[in-house]
Amino acid sequence: MSQRHSPPSNVLATETDGTPWWKEAVVYQIYPKSFNDTDADGIGDIPGIVEKVDYLDELGVDAVWLSPVYQSPQADNGYDISDYRAIDDQYGDLEDWGQLLAELHDRDIRLIMDLVVNHTSDEHEWFKRSRRGEEPYDDYYYWREGDPETPPNNWDSFFGGSAWSYDDEREAWYLHLFDEKQPDLNWRNPAVREDVYDMMNWWLDRGIDGFRMDVINLISKTEGLPDGDPHGGLVGAEHFMNGPRVHEYFSEMIGQTIDTVDREIMTVGETPGVSVEDAREYVGEDGDGLSMVFQFEHMGVGDGDSKWDAGEFDLVEFKQIFERWQTGLAADGWNSVYLSNHDQPRSVSQFGNDGEYRQESAKLLGTFTHTLHGTPFVYQGEELGMTNASFESIDELRDVEAINFVEEAIQDGDAEDYDDVRDAIEAVARDNARTPMQWSADANAGFTDGEPWLKVTDNYADINVASERESRDSIFQYYRRLIDLRHDNDVLIYGDFELHYPDHESVFAYTRTLGEDRALIVLNWSDEPTTVDIPDDIPTDDLELAIANQDVSTGVNAQFELQPWDARVYLTESQ
Repeated sequence: MSQRHSPPSNVLATETDGTPWWKEAVVYQIYPKSFNDTDADGIGDIPGIVEKVDYLDELGVDAVWLSPVYQSPQADNGYDISDYRAIDDQYGDLEDWGQLLAELHDRDIRLIMDLVVNHTSDEHEWFKRSRRGEEPYDDYYYWREGDPETPPNNWDSFFGGSAWSYDDEREAWYLHLFDEKQPDLNWRNPAVREDVYDMMNWWLDRGIDGFRMDVINLISKTEGLPDGDPHGGLVGAEHFMNGPRVHEYFSEMIGQTIDTVDREIMTVGETPGVSVEDAREYVGEDGDGLSMVFQFEHMGVGDGDSKWDAGEFDLVEFKQIFERWQTGLAADGWNSVYLSNHDQPRSVSQFGNDGEYRQESAKLLGTFTHTLHGTPFVYQGEELGMTNASFESIDELRDVEAINFVEEAIQDGDAEDYDDVRDAIEAVARDNARTPMQWSADANAGFTDGEPWLKVTDNYADINVASERESRDSIFQYYRRLIDLRHDNDVLIYGDFELHYPDHESVFAYTRTLGEDRALIVLNWSDEPTTVDIPDDIPTDDLELAIANQDVSTGVNAQFELQPWDARVYLTESQ
């Protein structure tokens, strides 16, 4: 039976009107390894985040999502956890973490912790005991006996190659949907689930405000672990994405953890491969109780069979995807809205123009994410317009997924050397988002006095916090205004979404409507100017310009004459 937890003394109060705080929040993601280093070891740390809390407060965000800081051998940069209740030495300790929580809460900023429970590290005590066959841990992971040369099934790992590795100590195969040092937990075992829930409650008792749940819809696998369709993309995905017992596990998890807490907790499920209909089962009124999910449909627009086969961006398809999600979850559920995170390339490089129109397109992308239905997420450096990096050789890469891709491409004969796949790496590799935060024009962008664990992007002298703070017209200052605008206008949070110009190849325009209040958002997603007529069904007499990324007139004429990467938000005068 679940035990109800009283709120610790350092938690923030929940709103009394019944509105979940996370619906009106803007969330800032921190990738701690790359945020700010205070001990000159080249790796960001928790004291470094504490040092920059006033920066977060100045930006105006309401919550911080902290990527994993738990004890880890760092095979996947902290997403391979060896102890869920300890802070990794390179980041600090629990006392440092407690100071961060207190400093954030003192500024009314909430803290969301990353929850990684589809898998652990192979250095976790559970796995060490499991590979020795010790009870009750022998069945904590997926083990299969058999020929050491033949994996138990044909499932692919997300990081390339087979999802199975043979363990000489146990003389059996174990499943890992990611790196071989990330064995999958066996959620069919009720003891596994109880240990996970106990750990979650341990963190909730310390006053955190929520969890971002890593690849959480992979925790249920088809009984018997059958072969997957060899022609269906990621082989085996139909047997481990949105599996047969996933909703049972979610409902049990929420009931044993989130529902026992006397305050509003935010839960975000990272759910690759979900449709709008799937998402409703996770977040809808009759769903599992998650606040929202991360979906990835819009991130792969124009791509081929894999992320490394990046194609040409298609705005019409992009609009169709967003219309489906904006309208599909409006009445029953809630959206998350993002274009960047630690697993994606820099948004201005993927969706904008990171050259001639970097400033304009970065502001346009921010305008977009802050004016849609759902909770906006800002990834560190996005508010500066940070760009993708240039990696001259495989030796400059740190991400296991990218390194595996390069090595397999050469091994399979698809590439002769790194230069043959360099364009793909520099377009989509996760290291692009993980380069150190650019604080100043000083050495190493002011990130560290040591040797940074990953190279700093070459343009840091021009793109950095110090210069952005000084300029009234900077991307950073524009983000501050956007966040204030969203906070001040409920129509941008709760308003109904209606798409205009659905077939226009460069204009993304939509209205948000809440009672008598309206917002009209017009975005020219292009390097070229364009002119569009205002649709007859948009009343414009009482609309006034609320924010724009370029100099434009405050009124609305019969046509929009839009400059490259023009972004405008109009609101009814009553707002």
